[in-house]
Order: sequence, then structure tokens, then C-alpha cells
Amino acid sequence: MNKDYAFIAAELVNTYSEQELARIFFEYGEEKWSRQIARKIVAKRNEKPFETTFELVNTIKSAMPPKALNEAQHPAKRVFQAIRIAVNGELSQISDVLADIIPHMNHGGRICVITFHSLEDRIVKTAFVTAENPCTCPPDFPVCVCGKKSMGKVITKKPIIPSEEEINANPRARSAKLRVFEVK
Repeated sequence: MNKDYAFIAAELVNTYSEQELARIFFEYGEEKWSRQIARKIVAKRNEKPFETTFELVNTIKSAMPPKALNEAQHPAKRVFQAIRIAVNGELSQISDVLADIIPHMNHGGRICVITFHSLEDRIVKTAFVTAENPCTCPPDFPVCVCGKKSMGKVITKKPIIPSEEEINANPRARSAKLRVFEVK
């Protein structure tokens, strides 16, 4: 996303080990064919480095079984998502922003975060729960001795998700989840 950033997707695809590619595809893209795809990418790039996204798409497709190619979403979607997350460091940026912003908000202020991926949602949920109850004392302690105080409360115990009507009007909203935290 940042064109001034030196690390690019082509570098990841053309230089990372098979194991690291598989880990990225599985962790960030939740791709169940991650190992087969990583193996095929490494084999292909040994012949010639990847230069276009079309070459990468064709390699991804060739590593997947026929039934996986018939899913509703594009076969390469999860792999490209994983590459994007890895290149941009998106997950660590979400954690960093939430850790920085919550302590600086005014009393009664609310932070609302919309996520489109389960990994992002888990990070937001954890950050909000930790801000609400930051105590690190063992559960069997009768009183808190760590001195960490709650910064507010989680407004949405469960995320707000789009209605069927909204999804029909805006299909991209189908994976959206909204979480809200209110600062004390």
C-alpha cells in the first residue's frame, strides 16, 4: 500500500522459503492448500522468477484440486490476501494503532473498528477486552496488586454484522464485523 516501502510482493513470492510461504498463506490467508501452493510456487520460480500476477494466479490454480477451483470466491483470493497482509504488516499495525489510540481518547469517547478478516477481528477483540480488563494478577489473588486499571468497556460483546438486506445491496459487506469500545 505504501509505494515508498522497499519490500514488495514480488520479493516475497520470489525469495521466501517454501515453509515460510506456506506459513504465510495458512496463517494470514487461512488457505487450506497452503503447502501445495507454496511447493508449486517454489518449483515454478526455480524455472523463472514470477513477473506478473497472472503467472502467480495460474500457478496457484495448478496447485489446487478441481473442487477448490469451483468455490464461490476466486481461487487465488486467500493467497493474495495473505501476501498483502505480510507485505504491509497489517496485523501488527492494527495492534499498534489500538494500543496507541485508546489511552489518548477522551472520557466517553468511542472507538469503532470494522474488520473484514477473522485475524483482524481477533486482534481488535483481544485489544478491547485487554483494555477493559488489563489486570495481570493470578485469578486466585483476593485483590489486584498489578495496579493496572480498566480504560473503559467493550460495548459490543459480540460483533455487529451486516443484515441480509445489506449484504444483498453490498456483497463486499458479507465479512464485515463492527466492534465498539467506550473509554472511561
